[in-house]
Amino acid sequence: MSKTKKLNVGVIFGGRSGEHEVSIVSAESIIKALNPENYEVIPIGITKNGQWFAGSKAIEYLKEGVKKLPFKSLLLPDPEERGLISLNPDSGSLAENEAVKKLDIVFPVIHGTFGEDGCLQGLLELANLPYVGCGVLGSALGLDKIIQKDLFVSATLPAVEYIWFLAHDWDKNQKEIIKLIEAKLAYPMFSKPANAGSSLGINKCRNLSELITGINEAKAYDRKVIIEQGLEDIREIEVAVLGNDSPRASVCGEIVASNEFYDYDAKYIDGQSEAFIPADLPESVAKQIREYAILAFKTLDLSGMARVDFLVKKENNQIYLNEVNTIPGFTSVSMYPKLWQATGLAYPDLLDELINLALARHEQKNRLLTSYRPKEDWYK
Repeated sequence: MSKTKKLNVGVIFGGRSGEHEVSIVSAESIIKALNPENYEVIPIGITKNGQWFAGSKAIEYLKEGVKKLPFKSLLLPDPEERGLISLNPDSGSLAENEAVKKLDIVFPVIHGTFGEDGCLQGLLELANLPYVGCGVLGSALGLDKIIQKDLFVSATLPAVEYIWFLAHDWDKNQKEIIKLIEAKLAYPMFSKPANAGSSLGINKCRNLSELITGINEAKAYDRKVIIEQGLEDIREIEVAVLGNDSPRASVCGEIVASNEFYDYDAKYIDGQSEAFIPADLPESVAKQIREYAILAFKTLDLSGMARVDFLVKKENNQIYLNEVNTIPGFTSVSMYPKLWQATGLAYPDLLDELINLALARHEQKNRLLTSYRPKEDWYK
């Protein structure tokens, strides 16, 4: 990193996601921790209806739920621009003296849809802007619980039994789908939307009535629903992974949820859940979990960062890989930064490394050929 020039870091948060509020809190923590000697931070907020706004008041406006922004910011898919421009919504013209600085790198902190699923990453690729975290493919795979589980099974990673279906098919043939579910799985089960985070739309289903209710809630968040076999007497273990082609894993941490499972309220609201870092596990079990975490990271072609979540049976320490999170929480209670802190990497240093990893991946990708010169200009 240059000692003389600060990097302009665009921190993007909010968004059209059920995790909008969590994203704002994560962004606040990141912005406060970025070293002002090295970085010029440009907050970029996205409202719940998808309007972009860059500036020092972005967090304030999103928290207040402002309906009418003073001006909108646009990120063009143009590699020559490498930054945002500002648009005055009243006049429909470019706002005078509101041009945003060129961006050197983007730090996406939008959890869930339209931020963690490859959509935002695709725009940043078109703009040829380096960005923290996973690429388009890894982001899409990392949010889709069904596809990632299919890939985990193909990589011989241990996963619980599951079945999935389309909301469209559920609406047409509910009885047949229930029959298939109950033939493969036993109560209790967990119903989940395929693409969502922060435990949104997830329910523990102990009987048929709860299963139907859970499926109807899950399909309100996504067109695909997954039902997973519930496990009794388990521990929830999490590992943070950091790196590009040679990732490394943090120590293991354990979450003891304040509710029956680690749902949205238990994660962010009631403040009663406990984290134990490092987790009290036999050394051989912790080592195996960390190896599984790295293999999962590589299997999904991830880069930069991911939190990998496991379920471990209390009676025999049998390990099950639950899921990965490619933009994990960065709030004051979030496990990803806490796990690295316990491993010896402080929060500001973690952000530095994530930024350096993003710059390195971008430089590597820009060395690849993007055109081919045929022997003849046949296309003209």
